[in-house]
Amino acid sequence: MQILLLTVACLIAAGTIAYGKSAQKRNKAGSIKKAVFISVSSFGLVAASMMLTLLLGNPTYAETGAAAAVAAPELSMGDGMKFLAASLSTGLATIGAGLAVASVGSSAIGAISEDSSLLGKTLIYVGMAEGIAIYGMIISILILFA
Repeated sequence: MQILLLTVACLIAAGTIAYGKSAQKRNKAGSIKKAVFISVSSFGLVAASMMLTLLLGNPTYAETGAAAAVAAPELSMGDGMKFLAASLSTGLATIGAGLAVASVGSSAIGAISEDSSLLGKTLIYVGMAEGIAIYGMIISILILFA
């Protein structure tokens, strides 16, 4: 069941990309909000049903016995939360860094076009914005290994 839901989610994502490319080539006018809503809601519905089958379904294992226990280490709920926290700290920090660099970078280009002596100062500001992603990665490393 889980493989079927994963396949449906991948087909929805691939279909959305293919439809977007073809609409872009044909210069098709339409409501982007409606198209994004349909795509995100259908993908979210499949992802939510996949999570429910993972949480509520009966797990099936390929092997049982001592050989399977040696091959796969036991992971606790705390380990899963640790991995989730590490991925969220890196992901959200990089999204924030991208938004910050977009804002600071465009302002820096405008300032440099008017006064080229501001290049050094603007590079410092852009570097500080990029540092947000590095801080998120450091926090992830601390979560995983400390």
